[in-house]
Amino acid sequence: MVRVESEIGSGVNGARSKAKRLLADPEVTTVVVEHKDRLGRMNIELVEAALSATGRRLVVLDDGAAEDDLVRDMAEVLTSFWARLYGRRCAKNRAKKALEAAAADG
Repeated sequence: MVRVESEIGSGVNGARSKAKRLLADPEVTTVVVEHKDRLGRMNIELVEAALSATGRRLVVLDDGAAEDDLVRDMAEVLTSFWARLYGRRCAKNRAKKALEAAAADG
């Protein structure tokens, strides 16, 4: 059986319902992605290890690995900075909403 899932979303954002359902389904034995960075921008090796530990695998059709180490390193640094900035903004918004909710209740 083949199941195809298509989802528009960032590889940095974890709020991706279709990807979560697909990865959580133990009947899915092979996950195929076009580009590794569309599944996750960082720590994709952890996803591969988790799939492997349950007898499943990840297949990447276009590895797209940068030939030059400097280019790859710069991409990783920029991704890390962007994720940190995005995380701070989300945390700030969550804290603001929590304070507003507490004020409304109190």
